[in-house]
Amino acid sequence: MGDLIYIILFVLLIIIVIILVMYNKLVRLQNRVKRSQSNIEVCLNKRFELIPNIVECVKGYSQYEESTLEKITSLRNDFSSQKNMSLKKASQMNTELNKYLAIVENYPNLKANSEYMSLQNKLSNIEDELQRIRHIYNDDVTRYNTTIESVPSNIVAFMFAFKQAELFQIEDNKKENIKINM
Repeated sequence: MGDLIYIILFVLLIIIVIILVMYNKLVRLQNRVKRSQSNIEVCLNKRFELIPNIVECVKGYSQYEESTLEKITSLRNDFSSQKNMSLKKASQMNTELNKYLAIVENYPNLKANSEYMSLQNKLSNIEDELQRIRHIYNDDVTRYNTTIESVPSNIVAFMFAFKQAELFQIEDNKKENIKINM
């Protein structure tokens, strides 16, 4: 009888250790996802910080709809005022910015301006950084979601209410034609 109690306690101890290890792994993965999301927000913030400079530069060379400028400025202000913006909202803001950049393409004299080209190069570097950070984020989310869905960690994830994270998809605008109203 005494051996049976020790066996049961040993099995319970192993189960508790397994649960703790899986829980800690899920927490670690969840924190990686949060850190990666924060990195995306930092990169988007840098991107939106360039907008006023680009807008001022473009104003001197073009006479396009005032509503376009207002929309871009409004998007930038929305981004700046929101903490922990949803990835869906960030993607919508990215689509609007890409429409704006497509409008700018219609002004060849603007592209000859060194200040504008410098700003455009900075924006291009930020776009590359955003793509790299987005890739890292999506890898972290995939790893986290796979762990949540895999047996036996899915049991621990369910017990402690771990929820799946969403992938960051920012290139929806490439699937549709950008319409420019001049």
